[in-house]
Amino acid sequence: MGQSAEFGKFLKVMRARLQPEDAGTQESSGSRRVPGLRREEVARLSGVSTDYYTRLEQGRNIHPSRAVLDAVARALRLDAGEQAHMMDLLEHCASSAGNPGPVQKVRPALQQLLDAVGDVPAMVLGRRADVLAGNRMAHLLFTDFTALPAAERNLTRWLILDPAAGALFRDWKTVAAEAVGALRMDVGRHPNDPETNQLVGELAVHSEHFRQWWAGHRVATRAAGTVRLHHPVVGDLELNFETMSLPDDPDQLLRIYSAKAGSPSSDALTLLNFGEVGTPAELSVPEPARRDDS
Repeated sequence: MGQSAEFGKFLKVMRARLQPEDAGTQESSGSRRVPGLRREEVARLSGVSTDYYTRLEQGRNIHPSRAVLDAVARALRLDAGEQAHMMDLLEHCASSAGNPGPVQKVRPALQQLLDAVGDVPAMVLGRRADVLAGNRMAHLLFTDFTALPAAERNLTRWLILDPAAGALFRDWKTVAAEAVGALRMDVGRHPNDPETNQLVGELAVHSEHFRQWWAGHRVATRAAGTVRLHHPVVGDLELNFETMSLPDDPDQLLRIYSAKAGSPSSDALTLLNFGEVGTPAELSVPEPARRDDS
């Protein structure tokens, strides 16, 4: 059981998302009883026996070579993040998990850096996207995580459960699904972590979206990109973000948001930072539109 079972579940979900034509397999006559490719089709494409591939999906205690794993990844059309997650699921021993890891702390010099880049939102994310630190602009743009109970200072939890996050992110479903994918990657690296299990359980109970995304075993590793926001005070913004792993703790990420110089989004950040912000009505900014959850 443990990670070997999760490894098998991952392979099965990845196989189910493919169609015969995706892998260059001729469709046989008659209906297929299972979604996606059959086990024997993946085995053939991987150059292994059907029995061997079946044992992989069943989570048997076998030790495939890197060449075999690379072949399976090609057959399942895994991208780089999915292949890395597959390796994590196989290599990280579940028997050594189950105890909380060391408490993550932000170095004082790193907090000093966050405050020094005070014109733009910046935060430090830890395991499972716990918000370990943030500067004033991050709190103004998103929410003041320091004001939340310690157990709720988690970016993924806030994204999925707080209605304010749903109104803030104009592409909420995309952003939230990527956050769930990043949490799935964390589970692969740190199996059976009690705090992660508690978070996953809470999100599964309260969010149908989360249950669907989690069941899909999607992983996400996007370190940079763009987010579109509708802030209740300063209106629409389009911000770029960069996420960097910290060398002294790979499980800590520094994320910084910025706007193109001279853009309306840059002006909005300036207003948020230095302006005497009032209510949306006072600033003639429309209330955020309802998000379409369909």
